[in-house]
Amino acid sequence: MTAHHHAILWIDHREAKLFHLNTTEVDRMILHPRRPTRHIHRNATSIGGGTSLLDDDYFEHVSEATAEAKAILIAGLDSAKSELAAHLTRHHPEAAARIVGVETVDHPSDGAFAAVARLHFNTKDNSQPQISQTDLGS
Repeated sequence: MTAHHHAILWIDHREAKLFHLNTTEVDRMILHPRRPTRHIHRNATSIGGGTSLLDDDYFEHVSEATAEAKAILIAGLDSAKSELAAHLTRHHPEAAARIVGVETVDHPSDGAFAAVARLHFNTKDNSQPQISQTDLGS
């Protein structure tokens, strides 16, 4: 794919599903952290509350994969989506400026993910070509 208009990313602590879209093509990729996190039970009395932050290596891998996108939609269920947005803000402000939304979305089908993306890209990025559900193979 030569020019990516949009990147739609669903991320959690185990994987990032990334769809690059332009007017005629969809590229899909799945990224995994090199050091997967274990489930940690939260404990209000422990330092840090038992939270497990993703490593910067994983976020850098994801940010490199979205570098060519003109608009980025980040989605997911847990804190990974906001941790990625914060990482981009700190380390890649030019990429953070291209984020059109950070949404809580359950494990979506390709078609459902396309519908969420369409809401953001239609209202926030009318200058770029839009995608259809068939573009994502649903």
